[in-house]
Amino acid sequence: MKKHIFYIILLALCFASFTIVFDFFPRPKVSELEKRELSTFPAFSWETLASGEFTREVSSWFSDSEPFRDDLMTLSMKIKDLISFNPTEDNIKFHAGDAPLETSDSDTLDTASAQVDVEEEDDDDMVLEQNAKIAHAGIIIAGKGENTRALMCYGGSPKGCTEYAKVANLYKQTFGEGVNVYCMVIPTSVEFYCPPKVQSRTKSQLATTQHVFECLDSNVVGVDIYPSLKKHRKEPIYLRTDHHWAPLGAFYAAKKFAEVAGVPFKDLDHYEADTVHRFVGSMYGYSKDISVKEAPEDFIYYKPQGVEYSTTYVVYRIDDNYKVIGESRPASGPFFYKFKDGHGGAYGTMMGGDTKLTQVRTSTKNGRRLIILKDSFGNAIPGFLFFSFEEIHVIDNRYFTKDIVAYVEEHGITDILFANNIFSAYSAATCKHYSNFLHQQWTKPQPKANPKTSEEVKPSAPKSDSVSTAPVATPTPASGAGSSASSEVSDSVEN
Repeated sequence: MKKHIFYIILLALCFASFTIVFDFFPRPKVSELEKRELSTFPAFSWETLASGEFTREVSSWFSDSEPFRDDLMTLSMKIKDLISFNPTEDNIKFHAGDAPLETSDSDTLDTASAQVDVEEEDDDDMVLEQNAKIAHAGIIIAGKGENTRALMCYGGSPKGCTEYAKVANLYKQTFGEGVNVYCMVIPTSVEFYCPPKVQSRTKSQLATTQHVFECLDSNVVGVDIYPSLKKHRKEPIYLRTDHHWAPLGAFYAAKKFAEVAGVPFKDLDHYEADTVHRFVGSMYGYSKDISVKEAPEDFIYYKPQGVEYSTTYVVYRIDDNYKVIGESRPASGPFFYKFKDGHGGAYGTMMGGDTKLTQVRTSTKNGRRLIILKDSFGNAIPGFLFFSFEEIHVIDNRYFTKDIVAYVEEHGITDILFANNIFSAYSAATCKHYSNFLHQQWTKPQPKANPKTSEEVKPSAPKSDSVSTAPVATPTPASGAGSSASSEVSDSVEN
């Protein structure tokens, strides 16, 4: 009898403990592990209560923001790793396609759809659905200890990215001889580091890239960075724990672009290297593999020396659907942000994130003014071009609100570079956004609940990256030329 009472008391204590923890402990607002904001408690209205939407959102908030969420998920991964069986002597693991990689609007990929050429579809919804599958052929975890590397498989067709080439052609047709147009496709790490034993899991990015260049008009300049990256693959040109490339990879890409564009370029001895130690990036949250977390790396970035530069931002304000609902007035700020060691958002070092329009003015006076049309991979490029252009304007394909024709004329732009990773280049949404830039007239909508700002966490894809690269916490400016005395970009938003 006493034994039964003991078990009843123990069960009651466990129940009471869980009740106290889940009902009264503080609930997190951001997941460092998943690099995203968690659900918030919904605003009440009689309409949402009557429709059932309010109770559904409360349920979503309760389950999504449970106390100690990241700690419990990490513990679960540790247990799973301890009891798992590793099928290969090379310590290669494969995770099914349930984690996104940044494109513009939709980021999932399925190997069954690897041969689908999305540009051939007429129905917009079907295009987006099938393009979503291009980003999601699964994740390969290779290596052990400090050599562990997470790779996102590619499932695109060799004939993919046709629309990406077409939109570059369209820009050249629009701007004519007065503006040089360049097209770059950025391969991802799986192209250079996939173990031979699992090579069949991913498709050739080289084939797709070559197809893009074949589709370009003769007066559009293809920037083929593939050979340069392949040549330097034994250097840390890609991050092991994040889906992005490393700044060093962007350096080699920028060098090739400068060569093609006929502008000056400085080697790394003109830069000061800075490091965020113990960096673990997006692939930990995507793969849910504890071995990625236990293999932190150095995030090394490079600040130019011997050139003056100043940076101005227009910061976009976005709603829960990642649509722009407002923007700040232009305000000066640092180009490089400083992150503490161990911070998972260190890729946001360059410009602090994606949801902004960036203009850099340099002391290089050669009459060349560049626009970079990019996804988050493109964030790492402009810092290596301060010796090459007197102005650099950085435009993300997801957030630009202006008419780019008028923008080019207003700022005397001489060069336009498309610089997107291959998943984003494959995206029909990316190409649609770039096409819309040529004639769009943005009207600010009414803001929705819980609008996000540029320095808050943003997932790689609106439905779930770049991944986004926006940091979880607000970084501080890095010291160096062009850093503003202000510690943050102005947040004055026009309402």
